Amino acid sequence: MEENHTIWIEKYRPVKLADIVGQDEIIERLSSYVKTKNIPHLLFTGSAGVGKTTAAVTLAREIFGESWHMNFRELNASDERGIEVVRNQIKQFARTTPLGDTGFKILFLDEADALTTDAQAALRRTMESYAQTCRFILSCNYSSKIIDPIQSRCAIYRFKPLSPDAIKEEIRRIAHREGLSVSPDAMDALVYIARGDMRKAINALQGAAIINRTIDGTKIYATTSTARPEVIEDLLNLSISGDFDAAESLLSQLMHERGIAPNELINQCYRALLKRDMERGLKVRLIDHLGEADFRLSEGGDSDIQMEALIARFVLSAQERP
Repeated sequence: MEENHTIWIEKYRPVKLADIVGQDEIIERLSSYVKTKNIPHLLFTGSAGVGKTTAAVTLAREIFGESWHMNFRELNASDERGIEVVRNQIKQFARTTPLGDTGFKILFLDEADALTTDAQAALRRTMESYAQTCRFILSCNYSSKIIDPIQSRCAIYRFKPLSPDAIKEEIRRIAHREGLSVSPDAMDALVYIARGDMRKAINALQGAAIINRTIDGTKIYATTSTARPEVIEDLLNLSISGDFDAAESLLSQLMHERGIAPNELINQCYRALLKRDMERGLKVRLIDHLGEADFRLSEGGDSDIQMEALIARFVLSAQERP
């Protein structure tokens, strides 16, 4: 792939543990494994884009050195989630002899929470049988979906969402390397859009950079089909003040002219309501309406009807205030 056409999230993926930002405590603990050249079974849990996969790959790189490709394999459990993938692919890799003098191999199972319960039960037995020659690193978004016998066999690392400072630090580094001018409001927009997900922030930056090397907040919001936070505040203010016609007009503009997805608008309204200083009873009712609209959309409800009904509920709830 040509340099100019490289996806930035892969181009700037850290190759050393020390290069991973925003997870200092976890990286320090993982680095101790590199010094001893030995690891237990590991379980990485946390939301998307916080460094779980990168940590697994860089850990293998630093333990195995140049031979890391021969002793490391990555499987995505969401591709094949049944018991056969454990009996065939995973077991076959785990039972083969490792190369070099490390004494073990590493199998990284991404999105392990997608495995069925039967597949996890089979995996537990495989982890026991081949612990001498193969270490398992499992990553998941929801540790509650991993059965207890597997959790008890792993050292668990919980990756937190990345802080605004960590995201800005990485964006500045990439912007410097790519010769981009990123304004302060663009930085704030990237942090707002990312919500702790570095992958989302880098992809948004690359999308805006394709259009212009000088990047401001307007470009970031436009290329990611995201409403500015102040526009969401306007929508809430109009709804709570009882001006349904104006609120409906703004909603229509956001959905049909800007092309913003209904679920994204619901998420943005939810984030705005959480930060809003308002009467608690009304806030509770409005968040309840958001949850109901989100559920109805997930069940296949018409997006226009459900979103306008949401605004109508907002207006009615505001009018019911004592």
